[in-house]
Amino acid sequence: MIKTLAASALAITLLVPGIQAGEAEIVRASAVNTGSGWTFEVTLLHDDTGWEHYADAWRVVGEDGTIYGERVLLHPHETEQPFTRSLSGVSIPDDVTTVSIEAKDNVHGWATTKYKIELIP
Repeated sequence: MIKTLAASALAITLLVPGIQAGEAEIVRASAVNTGSGWTFEVTLLHDDTGWEHYADAWRVVGEDGTIYGERVLLHPHETEQPFTRSLSGVSIPDDVTTVSIEAKDNVHGWATTKYKIELIP
């Protein structure tokens, strides 16, 4: 499943339906061009059960597979669901106009659903 959203200097929120049980789910995402790179804000939902199973990362990926940025999540968020984390200063070439956000948990790996965002400077 792929969702598309145009992002500009204003934060745009992406709302997406649920995905397979057990995988980390992106429930909202936004991208803002700050002039010194892109800032991504991603809200994840995952049934973290502790260190044995938790959402541990999300990343920004180009259509050609280039990883432009990755936010590693260093601990479980059992009592903070959903939770939002940002990543600033993401350098993306001007000719790249579309990226996907992918979520990961430490049991299932990278989720099968990608969230496409169209970047408009």
